[in-house]
Amino acid sequence: MKRGVDYTGVSIVFACHDGRGNFLFSKRGIQCRDEQGTWDPGGGGLEFGNTVEQTLRKEIKEEYCTDVLAFERLGYRDVHRENNGARTHWIALDFKVLVDRAKAKNGEPHKMDEIRWFALDSLPSPMHSQWPVFFNLYKEKLNQS
Repeated sequence: MKRGVDYTGVSIVFACHDGRGNFLFSKRGIQCRDEQGTWDPGGGGLEFGNTVEQTLRKEIKEEYCTDVLAFERLGYRDVHRENNGARTHWIALDFKVLVDRAKAKNGEPHKMDEIRWFALDSLPSPMHSQWPVFFNLYKEKLNQS
């Protein structure tokens, strides 16, 4: 049974920032589940037995090799998509997370082609299909330091 396909999956999505208006994005590589070549802020699936905060901290450490300095809960999204012809359903728990810019690096080069910092008014292209929804829901909170 596959999360998000055979039953509703829960994902933890994070927009990591440096406290100066810059956000960390990764370019999805060929080994990512979907949307290869797009830029996204980061996230991971909630595993049975782990708390949401444990998953948030673990995923940021794995993907960006840095610790969470502070975080803010933004909200949630009910995400219905199609992936390679299969309907998917995820509940995304969304966060804004302060990290140490100097410590961030690509912790998953097998999944992420690169990581880079961007201001929200100069994002790369193409962006992950869920980014516009995320940004429109939370742009006021994302634009606050």
